[in-house]
Amino acid sequence: MDTFLLNTVILLALVVVLGFFNEKVTKFTHEIALMLFTVIVGGVLLVASAVLRGTGTASQVLEELQFFNLEGFLMEGVLCFMLFAGSCHMRLLDFKKYARAISLLAVGATFLGAVFYGLIFYGAGKLLGLSFTLPVCLMFGSIVAPTDPIAATSILKRFHLPDGISFIIEGESLLNDGMGVALFIFFSGMVTAEESGGFIAVMAKEILGAMFVGIVVTFLCFAIFSRTKDESRQIFTSLLAVSMSYVLCECFGFSGAIASVVCGVLFSALRNYSEYKGRPLDLRQFDIFWGILDTLLNSVLYVMLGISFIRILQMPHVLVLSLLAIAANLVARSGSLGAASIFIGPLPDGYNKPQFIKLLTWGGLRGGLSVALAMSAQGMVSDEIHLIILGGTYAIVFFTTIVQGMTMHRVYERIQSTVVKGE
Repeated sequence: MDTFLLNTVILLALVVVLGFFNEKVTKFTHEIALMLFTVIVGGVLLVASAVLRGTGTASQVLEELQFFNLEGFLMEGVLCFMLFAGSCHMRLLDFKKYARAISLLAVGATFLGAVFYGLIFYGAGKLLGLSFTLPVCLMFGSIVAPTDPIAATSILKRFHLPDGISFIIEGESLLNDGMGVALFIFFSGMVTAEESGGFIAVMAKEILGAMFVGIVVTFLCFAIFSRTKDESRQIFTSLLAVSMSYVLCECFGFSGAIASVVCGVLFSALRNYSEYKGRPLDLRQFDIFWGILDTLLNSVLYVMLGISFIRILQMPHVLVLSLLAIAANLVARSGSLGAASIFIGPLPDGYNKPQFIKLLTWGGLRGGLSVALAMSAQGMVSDEIHLIILGGTYAIVFFTTIVQGMTMHRVYERIQSTVVKGE
């Protein structure tokens, strides 16, 4: 039997059954429920396999269960479509209004977050007697620094955040992926002792090149998109635009993630421009299609992340290092936001800077991109250190998604009450 089809059946079965159970019984946020329940399913399967076999190590059982290629699924499969779906309805007038805040957070806070995390983990590693070098720790910081646009847009929007703050959070999470990738390339070049071309050159190649490709491809495809009356062809054209941009960026060494976001933002801008010029497009099917596809791919991603949780069991000193990774992430996120907020200026919706920092620190969810970057670090460091990086990344992803995600509404209400009181 074809492995791809079998895997698809298993993934969809988990999405449907666990989603239905959550809808009728637990009523958690959809993405949180999928990850939480698949963690439980993965743990049960691991224990059951070990008991039934009676022999073999946990790592062998784990290897048999890890039939999903998460890195391939993300980086070579659906990441571009997820990013496009999240950005194709972006409000461009709001982006212009909050461009300063979003840019400082996406670039400045991401860079500082990676550096702060790297320094904290390096110092803690010395205290624990671990053989981490500073470049390795900085590379680790670049892996976990960017917040996840999928988690931010799908979980935080359910809490009915004020429009201005919500847009800043979504904009930061969409645009800091490219910064995270550029930092990863830069620091991983230091780890492997190769010439990375310098930070400015890497940033220019990763971001400016991706923006150029995204702009050119989008304008070419939108020429067809805006002139066809066939709603199916409009959808096919948008799929072509984002996938072609991603593939071209992969060929030229640019950031496919940034190109995907550029495509989505430009589609949103061009459709708004057409309406402004009195040439409105009938995009009901387009919106329905991308909404359903976004939900489906998000659901599959969270199921895969949940099943992959058992990889943490391979990490040496699993409990201590997981707690260390989580604590370092919160401190680094808070510190980087505090430094960046100095230059942001007045905040929308009556928020002051301490309230803003608290909200974005706890709302800084991590997801599939961090896991994919951690996986791609294999071969750059020893197997033991790679397992620590991978395990720490998984610990941060699950803590931010499940613990922070499930408590985000309570944290938001507390912060919002102080905003209303003007404290």
